[in-house]
Amino acid sequence: MNSKAFVAQISQRLRELRIARGWSLDAAAKKTGVSKAMLGQVERGESSPTIGTLWKIASGFESSFSSFFSEQSEKKEPSVTFPNDPAMQIHTIFPYSSDTRMEVFEITLCDNHEQQSSPHQLGVIEHVIVVEGTLEFYFDGTWHTLVVGEKTRFYADQPHAYRVVGDRGVFHNIINYPHTDSSTEL
Repeated sequence: MNSKAFVAQISQRLRELRIARGWSLDAAAKKTGVSKAMLGQVERGESSPTIGTLWKIASGFESSFSSFFSEQSEKKEPSVTFPNDPAMQIHTIFPYSSDTRMEVFEITLCDNHEQQSSPHQLGVIEHVIVVEGTLEFYFDGTWHTLVVGEKTRFYADQPHAYRVVGDRGVFHNIINYPHTDSSTEL
């Protein structure tokens, strides 16, 4: 997906979610922790959010991360490289599904990249499995080193991070969303 299409897809999804909830940009800013100005720029397609900002938006809307850039189809999903973060590539293996309440990504980090993540919505659990290289995962206040074939899981409703040790690392990231009383689709 090219950069313009990527920004347009995120813009459209943000607008759809905000309108569906009847939120003003002020209300959306309060729910997401992202400034009204930034939300307006993203919604108008004037700015591409960072990975961290997109997670804040998704969490505030109680929406899945992949719903902002993955086509809901059976075809092979392309890898996404955020325009402002070329050292991290996200390939959607399974986009969010309401029956399983999960989504699955293959994430590639390059060049000793470290990706910080703010807390996701309450109850979100991430499962990670290293498929290439050595990676470190930060959760519960400490770094955990994993090599090929090793796995872990953690609550992602806390600050957490990923970093590659060396030039390249790949891991599968399975994200489970909690059941909510809301009938709103993630």
